[in-house]
Amino acid sequence: MNKDIQAINTMIQQESAFVEKLLSEIGKVIIGQKYMVERLLIALFSNGHALLEGVPGLAKTLAVRTLSAAIQTRFQRIQFTPDLLPADLIGTLVYDQKSGEFRTKKGPIFSNLILADEINRSPAKVQSALLEAMMERQVTIGENTFPMDDPFLILATQNPIEQEGTYPLPEAQVDRFMLKLVIGYPNKEEELKIMRLNAGEKLPQPDPVITPEDIKRARLAVSQVYIDEKIERYIIDIVFATRNPSEYKLEDLNELIAYGASPRASIYLSQASKAHAFLRGRGYVTPEDVRAIGLDVLRHRVIVTYEAEAEETTAEDVVRKVLNHIEVP
Repeated sequence: MNKDIQAINTMIQQESAFVEKLLSEIGKVIIGQKYMVERLLIALFSNGHALLEGVPGLAKTLAVRTLSAAIQTRFQRIQFTPDLLPADLIGTLVYDQKSGEFRTKKGPIFSNLILADEINRSPAKVQSALLEAMMERQVTIGENTFPMDDPFLILATQNPIEQEGTYPLPEAQVDRFMLKLVIGYPNKEEELKIMRLNAGEKLPQPDPVITPEDIKRARLAVSQVYIDEKIERYIIDIVFATRNPSEYKLEDLNELIAYGASPRASIYLSQASKAHAFLRGRGYVTPEDVRAIGLDVLRHRVIVTYEAEAEETTAEDVVRKVLNHIEVP
């Protein structure tokens, strides 16, 4: 078995060789925010969508735009507003007077990287229009169904401080996102570099370093990263501890958790852990990979009770307690 793992490790080192160059190109424009950039790549290489939450001005939009420029993919930024209609997103049927027939006019969602900016500003109809595209990788317009481009990735942003005129995403839709990232402020040195970079005439542009074909190959490599049965059971224990805390001697969480993480959490935690190992040029998953990505996979899947809210205990607090309590293999 060791020889097999060594072979996988060698293969992953070769396939992930472009990662440093890609991070370097993105780093020309995005100062700091290593956490955000790495998590965007994890979502990209594990074929999952990501939800970015942070106050305005933290380069969420710029990071997605820069990533798109560095991987030679088609990019669409869709500004979600209260008056947006599903047809504005996925497209509609248009009557052609010359032919006397309806023809399909595809919407902006038909692209590789979609930035759904301020997704919580759109009404429920528009949010639900995203569901089919996100999970089924297809869109239905009229009687016809169209497959999405490959690669296809939705990166949505939402502003946590401005709730007026917003429509909170329902749990069913939030669960469709592999990762939920909470973006913080840069440190002093990073902000000084950002200030200087933006004082120039224009921002530097990243050079395209990989193609969509490279992404497909990277995804195939990620799927082959070795994960031991002990690590798989570790993932299952973490997820089950959010559903049945008492079984893991976490009785104090019983009154704080209304709903635990769904089976989708186990799937995504496994896939994201593999992608995390891939970014580090490793052909096998370690418990540290699981712990590093666990909060991003679980923070939006654990629903806390009113008692928890009264005690100002968040889902993040609960997930951290679970991650710190479950025994590492």
